Amino acid sequence: MDLAYIPSPSTGVIHLGPVPLRGYAFCIIIGVFVAVWIGNRRWVARGGTSGTVADIAVWAVPFGLVGGRLYHVITDYELYFGAGRNWVDAFKIWEGGLGIWGAVALGALGAWIGCRRRGVPFPAWADTLAPGLAIAQAIGRWGNWFNQELYGRKTDLPWALKIDADPSIGRVAGTYHPTFLYESLWCIGVALLVIWADRRFKLGHGRSFALYVAAYTVGRFWIEYLRVDDAHHILGLRLNDWTSIIVFVAAVVFMVVSAKRRPGRESVIETATAGAEGGDDAAVSMVKPAEAEKADKAEKAEKSAAGAEEPSEKP
Repeated sequence: MDLAYIPSPSTGVIHLGPVPLRGYAFCIIIGVFVAVWIGNRRWVARGGTSGTVADIAVWAVPFGLVGGRLYHVITDYELYFGAGRNWVDAFKIWEGGLGIWGAVALGALGAWIGCRRRGVPFPAWADTLAPGLAIAQAIGRWGNWFNQELYGRKTDLPWALKIDADPSIGRVAGTYHPTFLYESLWCIGVALLVIWADRRFKLGHGRSFALYVAAYTVGRFWIEYLRVDDAHHILGLRLNDWTSIIVFVAAVVFMVVSAKRRPGRESVIETATAGAEGGDDAAVSMVKPAEAEKADKAEKAEKSAAGAEEPSEKP
């Protein structure tokens, strides 16, 4: 008899009249809002304009959702196109199934488009959003808890996750490793790591984002090892393990090369336009980070003090 375990919700959806309110969707939506809020605070702290992060997120989020769903459907195509399956289910995103790799890849494309239209450097925007993305993932993983999916091996640990039986999908009742919780906690740690490293080393030109990616893949590798859901295997490893290895190496190489070619942090992160977006007649003003503004003020103060000490010439 299990003395302690994490209970699973009896249902992942609550009906408000004819309108279904799904826990999975709520976790995704809350995660997006938190990521944008954190990103906006970090962008403003670096001297950017409030609202820029949200404007670019309007492009990034839809692209990310499409990319995440595409990755899931492509890598688990047998769930939708196999014998006895209905291909229409591939569009039912609310039932779960978003691949983080596709979400980040296509979301980055959408963000790049948004940055081009807004006139801000994409690497700086990505650096600013990196901790918020990790927190968004931490929140989004609780959607798997509502759907009773993506859990790990059976265990009798006090923090085991209790799963209910569902013969229609072959789900067996029992207590399993709560991999959703492991990944959620890991993502919070990744966010704190990126914030600390960014403050300590003044990371720029995409290196904060690369650190977030590299740190996440390390945790995803061992969490993936615990999961028991069906997955494609290559040379004894799950597909997502190989993806983690490849993405980790790419992120680390990018950090090393970027640090050598473009050390330091961007001195200007945004060109604020007065008027229509992208208009040729708009007056352009350079928005400097807070550190640069403080340095300018200090320099002016020193010049004023030096001028006051010089003796005035007699007529």
